[in-house]
Amino acid sequence: MNLLPNHSEMLAAECSSKPLELYVFIDPSDAGCYGLIPVLRRLQVEYEQYFTYRIIMKTSLSQQKNLGQGPHDTRVPHPALPAVAVKAAEFQGKRAGFKYLSRLLDYRFLKGRDITTQEVLLEIAELTGIDAAEFIQDFRSVNAAKSFQCDLYISREMEVHQAPSFVFFNNNFEDEGLMVEGIHDYEMYVKVLEELLGRQMEKAVPPSLDELFRRFDSLTTGEIAAIYKVNVRTAERELKKRLLQRRIECLPVRGATLWRRKMDL
Repeated sequence: MNLLPNHSEMLAAECSSKPLELYVFIDPSDAGCYGLIPVLRRLQVEYEQYFTYRIIMKTSLSQQKNLGQGPHDTRVPHPALPAVAVKAAEFQGKRAGFKYLSRLLDYRFLKGRDITTQEVLLEIAELTGIDAAEFIQDFRSVNAAKSFQCDLYISREMEVHQAPSFVFFNNNFEDEGLMVEGIHDYEMYVKVLEELLGRQMEKAVPPSLDELFRRFDSLTTGEIAAIYKVNVRTAERELKKRLLQRRIECLPVRGATLWRRKMDL
């Protein structure tokens, strides 16, 4: 953990009525960032009444070269295009952007797909259920690239050199932010939130399982068991009921089981 300098004027303008703010730094080419998604999903379900969050896309300097040509050049892939695509999806709302990011990382780390081409990025948009025509227009506009450049500026301002990273702020802009680099146990993030809040947080009642899948599209058995405070066997039994009803599909991956709201992968 590292203490960070105070918010810049640019970040202070994003003040929220909720007492805490999270900046989540993600590099879509880093496998560690895929492990951060379940943490953020669970935090949203249990404690979102206390915080807002913002996804900050981060890439290496080598990936940023010739970015200005990226969204308009359909002939060659570019390693920064996934980050620009996430920014384009966010123009349709924060939830749309997060669902797009989750599916993007599924493609990269579960299916082993090349996510640096426009063709695949559009395919992800269509499967995520966002407005594909609007996504294409935003993705190819200068606005998405500028939004990504803004993310890179934030990384430099906050001196964030690694992804995945969380940066936590309370709504007192005189206080310093707290940075947590890498992946840690879920309870550690809760502890940081409570320290910044100055009191213990109360967990929200989780939504129905159907509503959970409408919100996030895909989750693991372990995630669902943790959210509903049941053992894995109980969670699996409920999931198999929905599988038989063809409301979800089951995808065994890397020693775990991924459950997805019924749609083509």
